Amino acid sequence: MRTASRLIRDIEDKIPEAKAKIKKLYAYTGQSFIIGITGAPGAGKSTLTDALIAQFRRKNKTVGVLAVDPTSPFSGGAILGDRIRMQKHAEDAGVFVRSLATRGALGGLSQAAGDAIHVMEAMGKDVIIVETVGIGQQEIDIINHAHSVAVVLVPGMGDEIQTMKAGLMEIADIFVINKANRAGAKQLQMELETMLNLSDKAAGGWKPPIVLVGDAFDPRMFAADTAALAQQIENHHVYLEQSGKLTERMHRKALAEIHEALRSCLLEPIVQTLTASGDMKRFAEKIKNRKADPYTVAEEISQRFFKQREENDRPSET
Repeated sequence: MRTASRLIRDIEDKIPEAKAKIKKLYAYTGQSFIIGITGAPGAGKSTLTDALIAQFRRKNKTVGVLAVDPTSPFSGGAILGDRIRMQKHAEDAGVFVRSLATRGALGGLSQAAGDAIHVMEAMGKDVIIVETVGIGQQEIDIINHAHSVAVVLVPGMGDEIQTMKAGLMEIADIFVINKANRAGAKQLQMELETMLNLSDKAAGGWKPPIVLVGDAFDPRMFAADTAALAQQIENHHVYLEQSGKLTERMHRKALAEIHEALRSCLLEPIVQTLTASGDMKRFAEKIKNRKADPYTVAEEISQRFFKQREENDRPSET
């Protein structure tokens, strides 16, 4: 586990050797079932993730957890960190929990999340839970990483409006109304059911269930509710396998990984070179003063670097 933690840290820090290690272990990935837990801040995602770990462990499944946290403005690391999360699983060898910092990434996920998932897959984890940071309307990137996505809502937080605005309706395979002992839970459930009946979500054969999870301070009820949630997640896994949809989602995930790899191989070196030379600052000044527009600048940069690459690849005359 220390080796895996060290590798994930190196991935976050963009240590060159980490990429080489990911290449070697990639052949051992692809067997885990990946679950995304997303929703607004304060919805109780971490509490639910902790409960789901317990549910899957009861079935003797090994579990990996990526808890994506906000970035510290001072250290660049995860503010919350795995050291204060899910402590009761800390001594369980079948559970591996790791925090990632968003480091400015949109979509509620760290840029390192995809490779960190690969590390846990190579560890042989049966189930990997990815909990997003929860940043409102930018959480839909989870669909590019997870096979099943659970969207967590809470009564009284304007979730019904957020659901329509953020596109969470489109990515949700399961809706979870957490803290369902609060007033407004039944109203939220009715609104979700109405929206589902009006949408085409069930056209593919799976209508997202709505799971109510009650008071976490009532251990018996909370355990029963989270067991029902775990069962619905497993039901969706079975549906994906039997319908062939799992293959489709794995294909979508592969395309997203190609995009990320291209960004890493092509865009990041260019940005680093421009920043080190001071050109990035000069380009920004030109755009700020309206002496150039972003598209023209991007075209100029692209032409410059592709021309350099062609010249470098051209065989020298002897």
